[in-house]
Amino acid sequence: MPDDSVRSILRIFSSNVLTVFNAVVGGCFLLLLVLGAWQDALFGFFVLANTGIGLAQELRARHTLNRLAVLNAPRALARRNGEDVECRVADVVLDDLLVLRPGEQLVADAVVVESQGLEVDESALTGEANPVLAAAGRELLSGAVIVGGAGLARVVRLGTESYAWRITAEARRFSLVDSELRQSIARVIRWVSLALIPFGAVIVNGQMQAAGGWQSAFSSGAWRDAAVAAVASIIAMVPAGLVFMTSVALAVGAARLARRRVLMHELAAVEILARVDALCIDKTGTLTDGSLVLDRVETLGDGVEGWRSALAWFSSDLAANATTLAIGTAFSSEPDAAPSYTVPFSSRHKWSGAHFSHGPAGTWVLGGADVLLSRLGAPGDVEERAASMAVSSRTLLLAHSLEPLPDREDGKAPDLPRTLTPVALLALRERVRPDAAETIRYFAEQGVQLYVISGDDPRTVAAVAAEAGIQGHLVGVDARTLPSDPTLLQETLRTERIFGRVTPEQKRAMVLALQSLGRTVAMTGDGVNDALALKRADLAIAMGTGTPAARAVANVVLLDDQFTSLPEVVAEGRRVIWNVERLAKLFLSKTVYAIMLGVAFGALLLPFPFLPRQLSVVDGLTIGLPAIALALLPDAPVYRRGFLGRAARFCIPSGIIVGAAVIAASGYSFATGVPAAEVRTTAVITLTLSALWVLVVLARPFTVLTASIVVGAYAGLVLVLMIPFAWRFLELAQPPADALAVGIGTAAAASVCLEIVHRTLRRRPARSSSPSRRDAARVPPLRRRRR
Repeated sequence: MPDDSVRSILRIFSSNVLTVFNAVVGGCFLLLLVLGAWQDALFGFFVLANTGIGLAQELRARHTLNRLAVLNAPRALARRNGEDVECRVADVVLDDLLVLRPGEQLVADAVVVESQGLEVDESALTGEANPVLAAAGRELLSGAVIVGGAGLARVVRLGTESYAWRITAEARRFSLVDSELRQSIARVIRWVSLALIPFGAVIVNGQMQAAGGWQSAFSSGAWRDAAVAAVASIIAMVPAGLVFMTSVALAVGAARLARRRVLMHELAAVEILARVDALCIDKTGTLTDGSLVLDRVETLGDGVEGWRSALAWFSSDLAANATTLAIGTAFSSEPDAAPSYTVPFSSRHKWSGAHFSHGPAGTWVLGGADVLLSRLGAPGDVEERAASMAVSSRTLLLAHSLEPLPDREDGKAPDLPRTLTPVALLALRERVRPDAAETIRYFAEQGVQLYVISGDDPRTVAAVAAEAGIQGHLVGVDARTLPSDPTLLQETLRTERIFGRVTPEQKRAMVLALQSLGRTVAMTGDGVNDALALKRADLAIAMGTGTPAARAVANVVLLDDQFTSLPEVVAEGRRVIWNVERLAKLFLSKTVYAIMLGVAFGALLLPFPFLPRQLSVVDGLTIGLPAIALALLPDAPVYRRGFLGRAARFCIPSGIIVGAAVIAASGYSFATGVPAAEVRTTAVITLTLSALWVLVVLARPFTVLTASIVVGAYAGLVLVLMIPFAWRFLELAQPPADALAVGIGTAAAASVCLEIVHRTLRRRPARSSSPSRRDAARVPPLRRRRR
């Protein structure tokens, strides 16, 4: 099979390294190293960090997708020239006769040509919970597992035409989570990177002119200082730490979820958790744990003495299967006697029997109600009761006869006694996870629409959904009747919530239809049949015990299979994204005032009033160190779309006010003939004090932690101004009293303006792009999970 669906290492390397951002910032970094100004090249750390994070995430995703496979059978058994030959899966050819035995996986699409009670488990492929009997002529799909009987099947499709390959090829196609944060940040960096070309030209020309003109600057050597100043101005515009701190916040969120046994395959998936409004749930393995439980027992007629003891024996028999073991939960007492003759259960005849000489005397037969009733000629009311129970349950019939079981002939199915009396109907259903109801109730309170999508019988799916606590008029829709037209499918999804007999392709189509309706879709699943839909969903959630294909495609894996983990996961996502948005406002405010300063001083032909190292220290006090703490705050409001719009409404006025304060203070110093070092000191103090008020606004409402962050940032400025080593390293000098007073005064005025502007914005909040009553809601307290 070809392996072209995963991005090559070369493409991953080029897409993360060869970017405009890296070209600009990396070029400035190399220029400073060439000029010997290594002290001013501290920003180079962010270039390496951003590139390394991007490479690490994509290489990890590539490794995960490379391991994705539907087929895990190491060898195949083929009948060639009358002999059974074991061969590699890759050596199987068209028209090979595959020998099928219990426990083996079908390695190619094939048609059954000989069946001896062949029973196949296709639940991972189709979602059908019960094994199916595969008669001659039935087509089997690669990836199915043989659970009973034996047979031969002729290979009809291989390689890229096989079902396993079609599933694997689409699931392995490289894609990233549809992250609004990542896309918005990437868009901002792309805009800034492109704007650096014209802005950079203005800044470089302005610094050269400020140094006496291009010719004079090169002849006198002043071009070196002008180049350093130009680099300082250009680098200040780039929100270099935003990508890094965003990744840190997401990584911390992923680590917290990992402690709750939730594995995040991609960090950005944390964001999607915060804005999911449609959750598609697979029944088997998600709402249910895959096991059976006895639902109810209905006696027929007057009953026959000893029927409870007979059921106790069936459930305690050494050959008991999952069905009879489930019956044992209600009939667990020891049987009164051991049978003298038994017929074990077989998928060929669908019943088991036992004859007792003592205790529950007579012959007892337990089997599928539809199979036994068709041979008994039972009264019509019994058949009606059995049919009504079969709507939502697996139904068995217990029957009794005074006749012994007929002797079996080798190679033939045993016969039933000629006279059998129906004694009891038993309904078994899949066990609903005990945590399902609470989790579903949580999502309903949060306004998340739930859809149950399964390959099982729609009536069974509806019954399980009702038991799990999904509210509303639950009528299971048979997916075989669904329209193929996407528009008509959208209309169906507006009104219907429960679907059965859904194929993998239909699951994918339903996810796409919900996305077309503007929904952010999360999909849970554990089988190969879920892989296509998981791949297309905005967020793919797999159970830890699911198939390797489902786990590899998923963005989130619930390692402990606890459905109740999802509310905790959503709450963590909301907390992280709220903190990232706060970080973005800090960083982008700096970008706005940096652009304003660079263009203003370049256009005015004045020296840029900062060295790169000075801006690095200011960034550390006003953004870097506070950002580390702000990224970990416990706030968790409901996430709303429109991140970039909200950030712009905050950052643009903030940046303009801060930039205006620095321009005013520096302009006064230049106008009064203050030396360059003293102008830079005034500018550093003015910028730090003004930008710190942006931090004050974002740190509200104050808690012990946020108040400590703000106090620590102001104390850091005082500390820097008091340490002699810092003065020498940053090349600071004591400014004149009037220049210092102007700098502090303009910073105070800027703080007042910032406060007025943001109080005004809070009184008139912008409308969300998708307003909803739940926008203002908070995550309700989660119940502590029982261990």
